[in-house]
Amino acid sequence: MKAESTSVDKAPTGRPRDPRIDAAILAATADLLVEIGYANLTMAAIAERAGTTKTALYRRWPGKAELVHEAAFPTAPTALTGPSGDIAADVHAMLGAARDVFTSPVVRAALPGLIADMADDADLNARVMGRFAELFGTVRARIVGAVNTGEVHADVDPDRLVELIGGVTLLRLLLAPADGLDDDWVDQTSAIIVHGVRRSA
Repeated sequence: MKAESTSVDKAPTGRPRDPRIDAAILAATADLLVEIGYANLTMAAIAERAGTTKTALYRRWPGKAELVHEAAFPTAPTALTGPSGDIAADVHAMLGAARDVFTSPVVRAALPGLIADMADDADLNARVMGRFAELFGTVRARIVGAVNTGEVHADVDPDRLVELIGGVTLLRLLLAPADGLDDDWVDQTSAIIVHGVRRSA
């Protein structure tokens, strides 16, 4: 006779998801990423570490990449919390936030494999990047506001600014260890970017 399952993910049809299971899965994913890396990570290993089943994982995330992305980036960076009107402060905040995100052990373990999977799957790329839509919208609004006040060149594209900040941070991470992205690096790099986007008086 088949034994009854005691797995924490078993629930009657229609019952809301248990946030404790979500948290356990995300924590297990983050821990395993650092321990064994993206390439060796499997949904089965995550389920075992979280004390649940693969079925529970697939009910919540379509696949490994989406789950890893949420574990590495639980929320989109929210650097632009201060008032608008100072593009230098905005750029500095965005660069500092990018540095903090990309130098975390979980993100560093996830990025190589995640980028490779996203490059091979346009739909996956769109789903993953969609989680940053709110952040990109905030950046876009800040740039448009700075253009309207004459602080920023009218031809500055907000999307290019986001790419520039993310790209320079990733390159620095490749060229130097994580401690190479210190506050001096943030200060100097943001000053260069601001010089490029700011409209001359």
